[in-house]
Amino acid sequence: MIRLQLLTKVFAGQREPAVRELTLEIASGQTCVLIGPSGCGKTTTMRMINRLIEPTSGTIEVDGQDVSRLDPVALRRRIGYVIQQIGLFPHMTIAGNVATVPRLLGLAPARTQARVDEMLALVGLDPATYAARYPRELSGGERQRVGVARALAGDPPVMLMDEPFGAVDPITRARLQNEFLNILRELRKTIVFVTHDIDEAIRMGDRIAILRDGRLVQYGAPGHILTHPADAFVEEFVGADRALKRLGLLSVREAMTPVAAGEAARDGTPIAGDTNARDALSLLLATGATSLAVQENGRTIGRVTLAQIQALAGRSEP
Repeated sequence: MIRLQLLTKVFAGQREPAVRELTLEIASGQTCVLIGPSGCGKTTTMRMINRLIEPTSGTIEVDGQDVSRLDPVALRRRIGYVIQQIGLFPHMTIAGNVATVPRLLGLAPARTQARVDEMLALVGLDPATYAARYPRELSGGERQRVGVARALAGDPPVMLMDEPFGAVDPITRARLQNEFLNILRELRKTIVFVTHDIDEAIRMGDRIAILRDGRLVQYGAPGHILTHPADAFVEEFVGADRALKRLGLLSVREAMTPVAAGEAARDGTPIAGDTNARDALSLLLATGATSLAVQENGRTIGRVTLAQIQALAGRSEP
């Protein structure tokens, strides 16, 4: 767990705090997204967690330990850090980059090599193909994968991710978001994720913290924020299409009418059961179909109509 209590940061020469008495808790294994307008304090907050920036006042606890009482170098070796610019060492091979933290932690060479191969494979890069290459030989998406592999190599319980997908093209970005979200949740990492993109925040976050002028405006699950914005600022920030955004969080299973076992399936455009309702809506509109056949393992398990998706969009979340 990460606990921030009355966290404040005032930079030298500045009258107004960059972060003002920020209090929030991030449960173990959750992804918390910090988001807000430029200058709202989201990156400053994240960088105080691993003491790249020292707070003016307040406390930060990671797994019950006050980070101000820990050696900052040792602390950073326990916290993975991924940034937009990636920061790979250009003179080192991919294997050398990923091995950085395991070597600093004193792992034996054989264990370090095994860890490098394991992490590269985890992020979808074949060690036999990529280990001996240099960063300049990789695409932007491949370099970002290496950055995540390096951050995971020391098996840190906490990951800090600062606009990690901001420098790649939209198609690669969407693919990396889905892949790394699945990886990090499977590994049960506690993640603090900074972005300026509300769609990315909704996709990536278990909890979203919306900041404005260094203050916490609203903190909660994406669905709750979309259906119950705290004020006019949050309502405008998440966008007028928040009902559509919310459909991206819900699967077609939540709207469909189940088909009884053995019931003959009628003709209809098929769609996977784990498809989100927003994509289902797009398919209905694009094809002009009246309904979609929701399928799982090649079997139709239900049907979903436009009216059912519209009702799902309007359903209030507690």
